[in-house]
Amino acid sequence: MGPVKYRLNDAKETLERTPAKEWLCGGFRTVAVAAELIRNSKVVAVPTDTIYGLAGLAQDKAAIARLYEIKERDPNKPLAICVCDNSDIEKWAHTEDLPDGLLDALLPGPTTLVLKRKEALNQTLNPGNPNIGVRVPAFEFVRSLAKMVNGPIALTSANKSGKRSTLHPKEFEDLWSELDGVFYDKVSRSNLKNSWRSGSTVVDLTVKGEFTILRRGIGFRKTFPILQKFQLTERPRPKRVKPVVKEDTHETSEIRASASNS
Repeated sequence: MGPVKYRLNDAKETLERTPAKEWLCGGFRTVAVAAELIRNSKVVAVPTDTIYGLAGLAQDKAAIARLYEIKERDPNKPLAICVCDNSDIEKWAHTEDLPDGLLDALLPGPTTLVLKRKEALNQTLNPGNPNIGVRVPAFEFVRSLAKMVNGPIALTSANKSGKRSTLHPKEFEDLWSELDGVFYDKVSRSNLKNSWRSGSTVVDLTVKGEFTILRRGIGFRKTFPILQKFQLTERPRPKRVKPVVKEDTHETSEIRASASNS
């Protein structure tokens, strides 16, 4: 029995003995507990290098549905995935058109790269969307978790849709009853900065030789110069038309600018 299998078996026994939902991130034992939950279609809250996130197995249809249910998220809004290492990205997204060395210059870090997805990725994850947002956080717990589940983790912010992102588990206590585990980092709330709530910087790299900043995020100052260093051309973000309200029915619909890579 290999070390990963042993740790997962130990985690299974721990979960059977312990009804606890809150776990302090600390070593492989806690990672294994989170991995065992995720491997069984559960949804957990985890800290990242930016904001707290809700995590589930990206290749699991039931876990994806549960993430949307817990967040009360619009099903048309896509989820990103998290992987352990930069070398894992090419398993789930196309990287062949990216300049050599770009991935290693950007990641790990607080940046989400939007790339063309591969067929190996769960088709029920963001159905109809040809792209996928990919993260490799600069946070060992989440990366070890992705390694132990041996697949991509679907990751979204730990808050109800439309509410502000969270930096501490106490800020999403309203979700605890719906989660199968809350994994937290021992950080004083007094040391947290509201500027961190902007989350990761999101960059669209689906067009060869070009990039579009979809969200500035907290990694912008590092990310933007790197993109320029690799001589990529900035492409403006497609404009969105403001919501239109029908006077008679008060129904609101959002007309979005169409783009082949949006």
